Amino acid sequence: LGKNNAKVTMIEFSDFECPFCKRYFDETLSQIIKEYVETGKVKLYYRHFPLDFHPAALPSALASDCANEQGKFWEYHDKIFTEQNKISGKTADVIIAQLKTWAQELGLDTSRFDTCLDSKKYQANVDADLSDGKNAGVSGTPTFFINGKRIVGAQPFAAFKALIDQELQ
Repeated sequence: LGKNNAKVTMIEFSDFECPFCKRYFDETLSQIIKEYVETGKVKLYYRHFPLDFHPAALPSALASDCANEQGKFWEYHDKIFTEQNKISGKTADVIIAQLKTWAQELGLDTSRFDTCLDSKKYQANVDADLSDGKNAGVSGTPTFFINGKRIVGAQPFAAFKALIDQELQ
């Protein structure tokens, strides 16, 4: 998300079922987008880091990549975090049904989406993100790298602003 030539690159390793990732989404992400992404200063990358103890994390990661295939990653990302309570701690069949419902609500080609999700088409992408995160020292979510400098946890906007502004100088 953002302009390719942005001076600052921000990489987020996240888990769609993580309550701290949701707090970051609810309290901080929109401010970063408004102040830095929309002004062309920051390019934001979302990387998957599904934690084993979150049953909805992996299916949600796969579903978001299926939505991305149809150009709707960020809309789907926002839907998952906004309505996280509908999948958090639920059984696999409830999770999958909800992920497919959201695809329909966002106007995706549901036949294509369902086939993509059911086949776990993007499993290798999610595995690569997880491996890259582990290799970079990520052990929990959310973890961020701003031009390579790490911030761990759902920090307040001020913590991101301080580091981003430093990198913009």
